[in-house]
Amino acid sequence: MNNIGCLNEQSLHAQLKSYYAGENGQTEVLVGGYVVDVVKDGALIEIQTGNFSVIKNKLLSLTERHPLRLVYPIAQQKWLVKNSEGGTPVRRKSPKRGTVYDVFTELVSFPDLIISPNFSLELVLIHEEEVRVYTGKKPWVKHGWETVERRLISVVETLRLANVSDFAKLLPDNLPESFTTKDLADCTEIPSWLAQKMAYCLDKMGAISRIGKKGRYNLFQIKIPD
Repeated sequence: MNNIGCLNEQSLHAQLKSYYAGENGQTEVLVGGYVVDVVKDGALIEIQTGNFSVIKNKLLSLTERHPLRLVYPIAQQKWLVKNSEGGTPVRRKSPKRGTVYDVFTELVSFPDLIISPNFSLELVLIHEEEVRVYTGKKPWVKHGWETVERRLISVVETLRLANVSDFAKLLPDNLPESFTTKDLADCTEIPSWLAQKMAYCLDKMGAISRIGKKGRYNLFQIKIPD
């Protein structure tokens, strides 16, 4: 094992790296000038727990020559642990539940990369623990509580998205033949802002196409059959 890139590594990232490496994978491997989280069975596995934009250039470069799978964890269930100075840690279950649609928040950075035959995206639905400490800084964000660590409790299930057809299958069955982002939000039960990001990504990768307007909304149609 190479320790390059392990400095200041968060618990969730390290745990998922170990999970995907298993017994035979190599971790922290230098490939094409970049440190890759896991190399296993001839494929590269990159784990990203946060912002996709920071790894865009890395992925674009590596997928030119290597098959690469991007792993993105989504907290289906989360427990919050709050630590205040001199106080007893408080642990409670968060009411928020993540879904596969959450990936579109980040995928807007490179939605058309899925067209590359060397790229695939794997969503990992997990149960996790998020540790927060009270700093008093930025009180308008989480009331002064800052997230300092995320810990993996368990992997619930995974979903591999390897091509445009796989992404098209995320569209709900009750979606009208021609639809707006409002229709998409209603049918998936996600916020309007997230439905807009989802439509943007699916349009860029060619899963749907814009065919006109309906009032103030863009009108879309599915291009890839179920």
